[in-house]
Amino acid sequence: MDKDMEKGTYVLQEDNNMGTVKIADDVVAMIAGLAASEVEGVSAMVGNITNELMSKVGMTKLTKGVKVEITGREVRADIAVMLEYGYNIPATSQKVQEKVKAAIENMTGLTVSDVNIRIAGVNMQKSK
Repeated sequence: MDKDMEKGTYVLQEDNNMGTVKIADDVVAMIAGLAASEVEGVSAMVGNITNELMSKVGMTKLTKGVKVEITGREVRADIAVMLEYGYNIPATSQKVQEKVKAAIENMTGLTVSDVNIRIAGVNMQKSK
């Protein structure tokens, strides 16, 4: 593989007979984002201003609001979410942490050391 493909890619499994299994950090971020958005009470994932502007012109990413750092076989995830009004913030955040940790570990075999949640806002609109 060329150097651009190797950047942000981590070896999950290496076997001299079968080859190598690698995963991109964006894939791990996507897993984390999807898991977080499945938790009841999470209204939306919140990205930085660049992500927000890009989504307005139709370019959305599934890694919006998620930053992962992979060191060796250990993952640290930082997730920014918007919650629905009326949900308990500490309880909902803990559910997000548990779901993200389980999803990453089950799908990749990597170990999750931290899942840091940032509440970027509360959605005050009633869902219909």
